[in-house]
Amino acid sequence: MAEVDASGLPYFLVGHVGDGNFHFGYLIDPDDAREREVAEGLNHQLVSRALALEGTCTGEHGVGLHKMDFLLTEAGDGAVEMMRTIKRALDPKNIMNPGKIFSL
Repeated sequence: MAEVDASGLPYFLVGHVGDGNFHFGYLIDPDDAREREVAEGLNHQLVSRALALEGTCTGEHGVGLHKMDFLLTEAGDGAVEMMRTIKRALDPKNIMNPGKIFSL
C-alpha cells in the first residue's frame, strides 16, 4: 500500500481477505489522463505482486478485458491455448462474451 499512499490518489480497500480476496478501488477523475495512468500502473503493480506471491490475477470476478495479459503470465501459453480450444469447441460462433478473457 506504500505505492498507493505515495501516488496521492484516494483509494479504498474492501474484501473477504479470509479467503484471500481483496479489492482496491481508486477514486479518480475519469477525464484526467494522468490519474487514469497512475491508477492503471498501481493496478499492474498489485497484480504483478500477487502473481509473484503465487496468487492469482483474478478472483471471483473473472479475467474480462483488463487482465488478459496477466492470464498469460499466470497460466502460461499452453494453458491459455487449451482454453481457446475449449472455447472454440463450445462456442464456434464466438457469441458468448466475445473478446473477453483471451483473444481468439
